[in-house]
Amino acid sequence: MHWAYRIAEELIRKHPDRETFVCASGISPSGSIHIGNFREVVTTYFVVRALQHLDKKTRFIFSWDDFDRFRKVPKNVDPTFEQYIGMPYSEIPCPFGCHSSYAEHFEREFEQSLRDFGIVPDFIYQSKEYQSGRYQTQIVQALQNRKQVYDILMNFKTSEHSMEERERFYPINVYCEVCRKDTVNIHRFQDERLSYTCSCGHSNSIKVEEATNIKLNWKVDWPMRWQAEDVIFEPGGRDHSSATGSFNVSKEIASHIYNFQAPEYEPYDFISIKGSGEKMSSSSGNNITPGELLNIYTPEVILFMFAKYQPNAPFHIGLDDDVIRNYTEYERFSHAEKSQLKEEISAALELSSVTSVIRRVPKFSHVASILPLVNFDTSLVREVLERTGEAYTLKEVAGVCERAEYWLKNWCSEKVLKVNKDKDLHFYGLLDDIEKKWIEDFVRLLMSEIDIQDEELMRSVYDICHVDDSKLKKSNQKRLFSTIYQLVLNSNSGPRIPILIHSVGKERLISLLTF
Repeated sequence: MHWAYRIAEELIRKHPDRETFVCASGISPSGSIHIGNFREVVTTYFVVRALQHLDKKTRFIFSWDDFDRFRKVPKNVDPTFEQYIGMPYSEIPCPFGCHSSYAEHFEREFEQSLRDFGIVPDFIYQSKEYQSGRYQTQIVQALQNRKQVYDILMNFKTSEHSMEERERFYPINVYCEVCRKDTVNIHRFQDERLSYTCSCGHSNSIKVEEATNIKLNWKVDWPMRWQAEDVIFEPGGRDHSSATGSFNVSKEIASHIYNFQAPEYEPYDFISIKGSGEKMSSSSGNNITPGELLNIYTPEVILFMFAKYQPNAPFHIGLDDDVIRNYTEYERFSHAEKSQLKEEISAALELSSVTSVIRRVPKFSHVASILPLVNFDTSLVREVLERTGEAYTLKEVAGVCERAEYWLKNWCSEKVLKVNKDKDLHFYGLLDDIEKKWIEDFVRLLMSEIDIQDEELMRSVYDICHVDDSKLKKSNQKRLFSTIYQLVLNSNSGPRIPILIHSVGKERLISLLTF
């Protein structure tokens, strides 16, 4: 059984009378949302789809934690934004001057990516929720039980704690009304009034139930919102999932402070960029955004990459030859008969579908191998594919060409092969007699007037270097292909020989291979 259906069925079993299954995820808009954060959203999305397939009513909510404090300036943001550290994201100017705030810039960027995946949750903007007064009762409740909150937090820590620290503890952040930063020292909470002084010199005493500048600390805020939204399922990253992590702390606060049972929880592991082994981070610049991946992969392929792994299984994103491998795997599975697939793979494909329309497009690997040889001309790619027996409209080819070109030029430039302008006399002079004989025979085959199909052509090419010893035969074939690629493309590798012939053209190949 696929993991999303396992979770969905467990939710139904534990809550048989539940009318609407509210599933949640959320992210702080600290910078460009990377593909590691995307696992937070997509884990919830797959469970929601599984519940829907099981005929259950769902509500998928996504919280933007844009009332969180600005902690660190990301690498792609002007360093002068350090002046805003301590302010809520929703009140910081847009670093690029195109949106109303810092938060909105990164929120809209990610929301557009989600729409491309067909993921459209109910977005909740916590700056609006907090400032609307919606959470005042829960904030008062947390302040009234602040010492009990402190005790729960300390039960999950090994460090020493003191009665003095306990007396001074408040489970909230307060944004100063003047400088809008959270550099505030709270003096007391009495009769539901809060007194404080900011480092900027401003002092105030406010009635909590009327305040719009108070935010609960994360481990109290999380369970409070579970209750407010009646959440039944939410995943969390590995850093929140340890024995002393945020989930277990928040679970206790939900029970003892808010008298509410924590939702079902699924931990997910991190995703790394191939070669770095590092956790992705919006602030470090070590990230790949969903938007960047969509320049290379279709939404379905990306979703399938996530759906096929258990949430607690780490994996890496590679943008080298992994792109060909990921496309080839998806194409193979999606074109196979359902009866031939494992149940988990079949379910992963179903959960990854963005549209019910089956799109007929050429294989990514074929397009990527042809594009550089025809100077990235989409019309010529279509013509070459037609010569190999694959007929597509220009529109069907164009989308694949666009993604393949972006990948080749931005991430895999070593695969941008160019056809040699002149004969490579130097390399030809290094060949031994048998290799020269193979090239002569290959040219003779190209000059044949007989128009043969690609499969028959390949058999004839293999016959050029045929020997009875299977191991030596394989070695000979590799030598022949490598020699052809060197003489034509100045590379040890290249596209399949029929594609090379159709892309470069027989006359030009004959010219480059005749010595």
